[in-house]
Amino acid sequence: MGMTQHAEPAVTTPPAPGPKETDGRTAQRPLALRLLARPDIGVFLGAMAVWVFFLITAPPVRDGSSMANILYQSSTIGIMALPVALLMIGGEFDLSSGVAVITSALTASMLAYQLTLNVWAGVIAALVVSLAIGFLNGWLVVKTGLPSFLITLGTFLILQGVNLAVTKLVTGNVATDDISTMDGFAGAKKVFASSFEIGGVQVKITIVYWLVFAAIATWVLLRTKYGNWIFAVGGNKDSARAVGVPVTFTKISLFMLVGFGAWFVGMHNLFSFNTVQSGEGVGQELIYISAAVIGGCLLTGGAGSAIGPVFGAFMFGMVQQGIVYAGWNPDWFKAFLGVMLLGAVLINLWVSRTATRR
Repeated sequence: MGMTQHAEPAVTTPPAPGPKETDGRTAQRPLALRLLARPDIGVFLGAMAVWVFFLITAPPVRDGSSMANILYQSSTIGIMALPVALLMIGGEFDLSSGVAVITSALTASMLAYQLTLNVWAGVIAALVVSLAIGFLNGWLVVKTGLPSFLITLGTFLILQGVNLAVTKLVTGNVATDDISTMDGFAGAKKVFASSFEIGGVQVKITIVYWLVFAAIATWVLLRTKYGNWIFAVGGNKDSARAVGVPVTFTKISLFMLVGFGAWFVGMHNLFSFNTVQSGEGVGQELIYISAAVIGGCLLTGGAGSAIGPVFGAFMFGMVQQGIVYAGWNPDWFKAFLGVMLLGAVLINLWVSRTATRR
């Protein structure tokens, strides 16, 4: 008699419930860490700390006119720091931005004065020259594939030499002639270098332009296709090109935005002081880049904001004027800036690692 085996039905038991797996996109991190992940939070806290420090150590800072002066100094840095920051988010540098400001002012001043034209003709010509310099920088970077550091370092040296040599050749001096009596000067001064009163305090128009430009830049970065292109080309230009991002247009236009900023600040300098010293501007490019870095823009590109550089520029203006109001030796200004820059880089690194830690 054969024996039959009956297979018992397998009994399956459901696995014990364990912790739900999540990935980095769905994990809910604490609010504090999510805030720290924003590039502009650290610089905001730093700016507030510097402000409180000088409120305590430099009593004149508490006066409304002193704060207006601090904001004015910040705005002259911040207007240029904004396009420089956008360019850095796009993965590039511009070391010629400081002397380009002076080139713009010299062009407008000498063209109008030497040819006896309305100063607005010089203003328009300076805009064309500034945009052309930005276009040339961007075109060379894109077409040659060389680092923008090298390309714009060459432009920096060229403009520095041209500023001095052409000014001496045309005017016989290292400074341009006074244009305050020329046609159109009053109207141009009202646009670029006027002031208005709030509560008995004179406020420079550049502060308004600074905040308006910051709002526009923030909207562009966060709400437009062009803003997406900036982040994309800064993150990985080859991948960006593969998905249809116009890399050449984006990079060249970013350099031209820096040119526009240089023109605007150059016009402010010209119509504030009526004349221009041809040797100025050297070193300012480092101030603009530092304000952007302190504001959370990565040196490697692909990350940053437009709000961060606003607070970065405010920190520079606060330190620059706060040292004077505190009665300290102003020679310490650059040392303070170096400490601020190094501290900001280290804090941004710590914040980034803390915010992304599981």
